[in-house]
Amino acid sequence: MSGDDEVARHYAHGNLEAAILQGLRALGRDPDRLQPDDLQPIDEFHMGGRVATVELADRLDLAPGLRLLDIGSGLGGAARFFAGRGCQVDGIDVTPDYVAAANFLTRRFGLGDRLSFHPGSATDLPFPAATFDRATLLHVGMNIADKARLCAEAARVLKPGGLFGIYDVMRVSPGEIAYPVAWAAGPETSFVVAPAVYREALARAGFTLLEEHDRRALALDVFRRFQARVSERGLPPLGLHLLMGGDAVPKVANMVAALTAGIIAPLMMIARRA
Repeated sequence: MSGDDEVARHYAHGNLEAAILQGLRALGRDPDRLQPDDLQPIDEFHMGGRVATVELADRLDLAPGLRLLDIGSGLGGAARFFAGRGCQVDGIDVTPDYVAAANFLTRRFGLGDRLSFHPGSATDLPFPAATFDRATLLHVGMNIADKARLCAEAARVLKPGGLFGIYDVMRVSPGEIAYPVAWAAGPETSFVVAPAVYREALARAGFTLLEEHDRRALALDVFRRFQARVSERGLPPLGLHLLMGGDAVPKVANMVAALTAGIIAPLMMIARRA
């Protein structure tokens, strides 16, 4: 089994569209008349939620008419937000469940003319060279061993001067990560590395690193709010636990422990292609 196949198997749900529709109805939302915030509980499958997505969009200088590739697009929440800034967006993901659900939800928002989602690998992107003005990578690199190939592919599909926005979980100090976590059931498929590995991979691919920000405090705030809500009210009808499966609570607890211990942190990097 290839690395991409193992990642797809980890994230596979089996009946994701039905689970989302059931959750929406339980919250009193009409799936046929979705509003932009209706999917927010499940749309941002990364540490920091919508706040992190907005920060990334702001630093990428998104503007109408730009073409953007969201690598590892998941359910398409970040991509739909970027499209709301006027971009033409393509998303790519190795998990068929996510690709189908992303297209399904995007059609319900009436955004099909600005967004499309495709199955494919981040290390073998199915696009011609110099296609995009911007590329994003939100919590994807933890599942990819070959960071050099990942950055080289991003550089290949970006136009000269294009911007690449990374928001990934990285190792910021020694220590053991307890499993399971959201991105892996065990260490065999977890490729969390130090920021220096990303910097080197970006430089070799011809990128210049413009900005780097540690967003550990934001991630801890988001997770602790989640834990407090679950403790008081239980799991909500719609939320990221639907994507994490039956062991969502221990996955969050393990991630909070690693964040609190300062072993991992989500870092945001903005790089420019030569």
